[in-house]
Amino acid sequence: MPIRILPARLANQIAAGEVVERPASVVKELVENSIDAGATRIDIDIEKGGQRLIRIRDNGSGIPKDELTLALSRHATSKIASLDDLEAIFSLGFRGEALASVSSVSRLTLTSRTPEATEAWAAQAEGRDMEVKLNPAAHPVGTTVEVHDLFFNTPARRKFLKAEKTEFAHIDELVRRIALSRMDVALVLRHNGKTVRQYPPAQGEQFQQRLAAVCGNDFAGQCLYIDNQHQQLRLWGWLSEAPRNHPDLQYCYVNGRMMRDKLINHAVRDAYGAVLAEGQHGAFVLFVELPAAQVDVNVHPAKHEVRFHDARLVHDFIARALADALAQAAPPSDWQTTSGLAEASVPTRAASSWGQSERATGSRPYQPAAAPGRSEVSEALSAFARWQAPVRPAPMPQVEVAATDGALHLERGRWLLLSKGGQLLAADLRPLGAQMAAKGVAQGAPSQPLLLPVTLPLDEPMLAAFERHQAQLESWGLALHQPGSGKLMVRAVPQPLRELDVSQWLPALLGHLESLAPIDALEQALAANPRRYRWQEALALWQGLDHSQQQAALKPLDLHALLKDS
Repeated sequence: MPIRILPARLANQIAAGEVVERPASVVKELVENSIDAGATRIDIDIEKGGQRLIRIRDNGSGIPKDELTLALSRHATSKIASLDDLEAIFSLGFRGEALASVSSVSRLTLTSRTPEATEAWAAQAEGRDMEVKLNPAAHPVGTTVEVHDLFFNTPARRKFLKAEKTEFAHIDELVRRIALSRMDVALVLRHNGKTVRQYPPAQGEQFQQRLAAVCGNDFAGQCLYIDNQHQQLRLWGWLSEAPRNHPDLQYCYVNGRMMRDKLINHAVRDAYGAVLAEGQHGAFVLFVELPAAQVDVNVHPAKHEVRFHDARLVHDFIARALADALAQAAPPSDWQTTSGLAEASVPTRAASSWGQSERATGSRPYQPAAAPGRSEVSEALSAFARWQAPVRPAPMPQVEVAATDGALHLERGRWLLLSKGGQLLAADLRPLGAQMAAKGVAQGAPSQPLLLPVTLPLDEPMLAAFERHQAQLESWGLALHQPGSGKLMVRAVPQPLRELDVSQWLPALLGHLESLAPIDALEQALAANPRRYRWQEALALWQGLDHSQQQAALKPLDLHALLKDS
């Protein structure tokens, strides 16, 4: 077959395959055009899940009559004119493919009026010939796009659409995302003539109302508000401390553009760390702002992903800012611990999920050589908590356990459980980690700058302790500065303390320095720090201890009574 230029209709339908996946894709492209046009109110009318009709009406700047025909042509855009413009895009649309692609697979009518015009004009185009017809029309200032019979001329695409309810659910979720990205824009969504969503414009303190309307009152009432900036990179938004069982409340925007970016999702999950159990997800509404030249938005056909020029900086900035926010917030009541494990009962959700797993697989007879399952570990942990209480049975004799033998489970990011010969042994990693970190600092670990300097409000006794011990602190690699009265800024910390929340351990350290030797004071401050280890971190810490340290840390519990009845 000879090489030839594709007909315009076929080229547009190929482009439509990339841009128009389903009715929700059409809504996205058209609503983004309305936002780019400066609209403050957008009405979205849907019929039959978008297959019969999609109507988007806005009060934006409108399109002049002599540009209506051009607007339906491929690669016609008012957003960019040169390569320099392409590298500095702040608008949501820029490629000029949406209207041409949509009109090639539907019956499209574009009606618009500019503030200067005395009348409106309607441009009509159909999929087969894509010939545009102009007619005068009655219309207020702004634009209305009507998309009838989507995929009417591409039946193969049409048959892959889901049920009406499913397609509208995708549109509904899309409108929710847009409602968060531009809270100053009023949005109304109707389906088959019935109003489904109505978001009035929000400014300033009203953002919380829009947040509650989209994400629910539970999220809006309990989430953390964050706003961090590093040079020209800014991260702001809302973050939930409590994990969720579904990733249904995860909204991220880069320069106002909704994203499902893998790098950002990885940074968020890193920030949650051990808070998220297997199958759990974080909940957040985050906005990343940076110079347009530092991000490439033209790397995905549907613009769902971006490429950052300095991806590592963006990742670490997001992970650090969110981790600091989570660390500084008060932990949920079911995570709090006081004296050891006595108050650290297993969370209900964890026990429930483990119990269901055991019931699904059936009960198992007692086998002394076999490692206990998660259900037994949970029960044993509760028994171990009772053993730690003031009234308790006589402790059992110590059992020799090798460093790599029988690691079972990490409870609450703190207690490492191990098994040998039908016995469960628990080690509290918090004092062990504090001891190892203090040892690393004393041996001259390198200093590492914080991505975001931390400013701490301190009282007079702590500031006095800082002045007396400033030379010792700086010899450890702490870069400290007093920006004003009653404040202390931390710019760098020793490498072993890089992952810890400096606002937790530094005030405690300054308090202990007056009564303890410097290294002992540091170890005491770190031991009181509510650190939660990840599984690999816990194993690395445990295996880095010598045999005598392990034996001193282990507290055993006999599982025989628990397992023989299972």
